[in-house]
Amino acid sequence: MKKLFLLAAIAIFAFGVKAQTSTDTSSADKPGWQLAVHSYTFRLFTIFDAIDKTAALGIKHMSLSGSVLLDKDAKPVGSVTLADKDMEAIKAKMISAGISWPFVNIGVVQLTTNEVQSRKVFEFAKKWGIDTLVSEPETNALDTVEKLCKEYNIKVAIHDHPKGHSIYWNPDFVLAAIKGRTPLMGACADVGHWMRSGLDPVECLKKLDGHIICLHFKDLNEMTPNAHDVPWGTGIGKTKELMAELKRQHFHGAFCVEYEYHWENSSPEIAESVKFFNSTCAELSAP
Repeated sequence: MKKLFLLAAIAIFAFGVKAQTSTDTSSADKPGWQLAVHSYTFRLFTIFDAIDKTAALGIKHMSLSGSVLLDKDAKPVGSVTLADKDMEAIKAKMISAGISWPFVNIGVVQLTTNEVQSRKVFEFAKKWGIDTLVSEPETNALDTVEKLCKEYNIKVAIHDHPKGHSIYWNPDFVLAAIKGRTPLMGACADVGHWMRSGLDPVECLKKLDGHIICLHFKDLNEMTPNAHDVPWGTGIGKTKELMAELKRQHFHGAFCVEYEYHWENSSPEIAESVKFFNSTCAELSAP
């Protein structure tokens, strides 16, 4: 009888561990992190399908890309131009699927020297309760961006596309852009694009210590411009080191899954990434 009880206890424990590492992202709560799916990950699908796919992965947060599909047979629509009825439908879908509202951030969005147009982006974010915009603003627009950040109390996280595709590919350029400005301006650290630019992602995080607002989190198969995503912890991205460094920095914010490979069916690889993320969070939070 004791043997049977012991076996049952082991089975229950094993089931609990499996459940936590596969779908329960609560281990991210201790360091103050949120695991989110960036909707661009599912860009071939409607935003409503993207919400379902996120829920199926056990992830409770989402970020909204700069454009979305409302209908599989239609063209993408700029997110900040979405009609109220469409945003209400997206909100209702997220809530019914068990995804937290509002989105943790939105972008990449365009912020330019045209204050009227940039203000519309901030107005959209304010209306829908989104407190962070991800952008790669023109350098001569930074004064305007800072003004609007302060006026709306909304953060702007400067994103880095790879070298040759962005003026912010190196964190030094992000630091130069935000130097002396409001703390509402910081970085959206796309660690995968750093690797595509030949930069060590851990060293890049260290440079941005205290200025990271959110992340587009990735692991890649190689450090080249043509590298592709792989499940977290299986590539060359030093994923566990990155997470340890963010914990050291007392980073509090969103790790946005932006998986840009196997677009038609990336969910199995994202599920592997979720397991790695959960187990690493638990390890980093252990006494």
